[in-house]
Amino acid sequence: MDIRALKAFIQVAQSRSFSKAAERLHLTQPAVSKRIALLEKQIGMRLIDRIGRQITLTEAGSRLLPRAIALIDDFEDTRRSLTNLSGEVSGILNLGISHHLGLHRLPPLLKTFSEQYPEVALDIQFLGSEIAYQRVQEGSIEVAMTTLPENQISRVTAHRVWTDPMHFVAASSHPLAKRNHLTLADLSQTGAILPALNTFTGAKTKALFEQNGQPLKVSMNTNYLETIKMMTSIGLGWSVLPDTLIESPLKRLKVGSIQITRSLGAVYHQDRTLSNAARAFLELVSSEPDKCDHKRQDAHQG
Repeated sequence: MDIRALKAFIQVAQSRSFSKAAERLHLTQPAVSKRIALLEKQIGMRLIDRIGRQITLTEAGSRLLPRAIALIDDFEDTRRSLTNLSGEVSGILNLGISHHLGLHRLPPLLKTFSEQYPEVALDIQFLGSEIAYQRVQEGSIEVAMTTLPENQISRVTAHRVWTDPMHFVAASSHPLAKRNHLTLADLSQTGAILPALNTFTGAKTKALFEQNGQPLKVSMNTNYLETIKMMTSIGLGWSVLPDTLIESPLKRLKVGSIQITRSLGAVYHQDRTLSNAARAFLELVSSEPDKCDHKRQDAHQG
């Protein structure tokens, strides 16, 4: 069976979309359709049914999918193992990067990596942290740079690179910003603008309120911190944001002695043979100093 056709089939089967599969594979939609047709011809069975806009797997397609994933994983692992023997740092490095890290932490590192290893082509997908973890687990991304969860996720190795202090904030015009001392009970009476509560950052905030027996009133959800910053800055509610996003007209809120931090770093599948490019990238990010300014952190956490 053709490896490229199998990869196209896996992407269509997982996304239930030819257009999304084409985007992930950097192909045109007709090219993806051609590869699926080739695979069906080689097997002698229809694998995918298209009824209107709905994509479904046939019985043969459902049986093939897990075997195709295992076959591609074995093939890629073997290819990386053989390439690594040469010691050459080249090829394609598939990276998943959370939007916030892509904007505020990684640009200098990506520039340095590209200068040191010009033979490596970076294939970057900007994703939410939770989706990046999923892509690492399924093998479509070799390394992801994300917010790290509180608890270890099965078969995924996480390496912390940065400690990221988070602060309660509101617009300087918001009623909460005019008070010198606040409690979680005060915040619970006012609408919050937060990431979805099933995200790593949202879950951390939710757990804090639950542990203190306080309800959390969420008036608006978005998983883009830059959007949360904008919504908060115009007074639509309070939020929790990292240092890198706090600037006028946002004001840090003093909420007792509560300290909130999250960890940011690299994740990869523990059973995957990493390419030389991935190893070089992880070595570079591991040498990055944790730029958490503890004096500034203590000063703002009351």
